[in-house]
Amino acid sequence: MKHFLMLLLGLAATLGNTSQAQNAPQLELPRVKLSAGIHVIDTQVAATPEQRSTGLMFRKDMPPSEGMLFVFEQASEQCFWMKNTLLPLTAAFVADDGTIVNLADMKPQTTDSHCSAQPVRYVLEMNQGWFAKKGIKAGFRLGGRPFQSR
Repeated sequence: MKHFLMLLLGLAATLGNTSQAQNAPQLELPRVKLSAGIHVIDTQVAATPEQRSTGLMFRKDMPPSEGMLFVFEQASEQCFWMKNTLLPLTAAFVADDGTIVNLADMKPQTTDSHCSAQPVRYVLEMNQGWFAKKGIKAGFRLGGRPFQSR
């Protein structure tokens, strides 16, 4: 897992150095597949500070089974807001083993803080309502390479 994380961070840093128009969505980030029970999620990985700060800003749409996985170097309280984000999203704050700690529905273009209930290294943003429609709540365990034990 540590090797995979280092590989993702390196790839993200390389892609993060490419010039990107200001006020434009990030569409070329590395991707990783996650599982939520029988559901497969195709996620873009935001692993550098620049990628994380842009996140899903300026996106006008996102396919139903896609999301963005924010990866942090260490577990800490993570707080998100929706400035310049046009889509209503739900953030899943995720522990190292893939367990969802808490979920937060977030309104577009607001600066309200939505925080993890405990320190986490991962945050998965999906279209608002995706988790609810699938019956996924806090305590549910996601699968995928980022969450495999070391």
